[in-house]
Amino acid sequence: MNSARLTSAEHRLLLNLLKLPTAGPLEGGSEPRLWEAQRRYAEAARALGFEVVHHATADPAELTGDHVPLAVRRAAAHPGFLAAQPSLVLALGPPRPTAETVMFNVHLDTVAGEEPVGFDGTRFTGRGAIDAKGPAVALLAGIRAALAAAPRLPSATRVLIQAVSGEEGGAMGVFGTRVLVRRGWYGRINLFCEPTGMRLLTRSTAAMTACVRVDGCDAIDDRPAAGHNATVLLGHLAQRLATRLPQHAGGGQVCVAGLHTGHLHNKVYGTGRLLLNCSYPDPATGRSLAAALEDEVAAGIRDFTASYRGHRDLARTAADAAAVTRVEWHKRGLPALAPTPDPWATDLLERQAGLTRWPADEPAFTCDALWMSGVPGTYTAVLGPGDLDRNHAHAAGEHADLADLEAFAGAVGGILTRFAARRDTVPSSLPRQARSRGARIPGRPTPKGGTQ
Repeated sequence: MNSARLTSAEHRLLLNLLKLPTAGPLEGGSEPRLWEAQRRYAEAARALGFEVVHHATADPAELTGDHVPLAVRRAAAHPGFLAAQPSLVLALGPPRPTAETVMFNVHLDTVAGEEPVGFDGTRFTGRGAIDAKGPAVALLAGIRAALAAAPRLPSATRVLIQAVSGEEGGAMGVFGTRVLVRRGWYGRINLFCEPTGMRLLTRSTAAMTACVRVDGCDAIDDRPAAGHNATVLLGHLAQRLATRLPQHAGGGQVCVAGLHTGHLHNKVYGTGRLLLNCSYPDPATGRSLAAALEDEVAAGIRDFTASYRGHRDLARTAADAAAVTRVEWHKRGLPALAPTPDPWATDLLERQAGLTRWPADEPAFTCDALWMSGVPGTYTAVLGPGDLDRNHAHAAGEHADLADLEAFAGAVGGILTRFAARRDTVPSSLPRQARSRGARIPGRPTPKGGTQ
């Protein structure tokens, strides 16, 4: 697997993108400059022959249903939210059947937190350096290398790039990638550019977020028995869920996260919230895990009531625990991407392009690739340079090494040249007349585009 060097212009593009704040409102960003970032990216792609075929925001009507996170539904009620969250689709080559199309997905939104932007000759630093502005620029370098090696590539293969918003902030891609997939912008091979250490990850967990709420009565510190002690009750439930729920995750993860009741020392807080984020590898496991969570909360309440019904300060809390406590789902019902046997794509990517698989015993992670679940006639994987932990994605010190970006660019170039060379033997269950934007998925809207 060869590397493809990034040019000085691509260095400048990455530094310019890193300087643009693109953390959305769900991450606490006030004015994300995603329109500008995507236009700069599109301008660089035009030099390679790409055209903008879609640049628009999601329709609010597309953000309904339980699978849309509660935070997104609430935010979308504000007129300015979606207006600042566009997604971009770039296309190289004329329309072709899905069987002759490769799609790459990159996200240009980031998590919150400013990081010093710089390049010392070997390492880029800044928010988004590895997740995922660095991979986005390396993707263009890889396509440039493929065009240099095979100038007629656009006559054999259509290349799509989704440059999306809404990957971070718990949005789960519902107003970015999900919308583009529903509109048919995908290919025979679909690669989501996230840090995987250059290993093909053909699965993506989904996540659900539960909020255990206590809505009771406060009390003064001199009379703690007069109210409901949400702090003690939620603490009891948090300990139970942390120790008992993971056994139901089936390969996913259970994160018992924030617990909040209040900040003062001189009162008993009767209201509080306990958040849990749970990932799962497939929808059946997700449903089972959700049921187990609700069962464990109910069992925990019964245990609390039995243990503290005679306690001097907690008797009222114990007696009313079931009445004042409930589970509120902030996010659930999302699909998960499971690996699908595909000998042709496996041969091209692994034997010919020299890529290795993500180990079967290593947990997957959640990303926008989940929205390709169940799309017929396609192969989907997550592939990118660096490592989420080692490169400090979502943390202080985020960075991307030039050597890693160039290795990814080389892999992209190799994949595209091999795909174009093998296009006549690409198997597909989709009809030949299917457009390169993708055949319509049963039960989903007919593909449509738009520009802005």
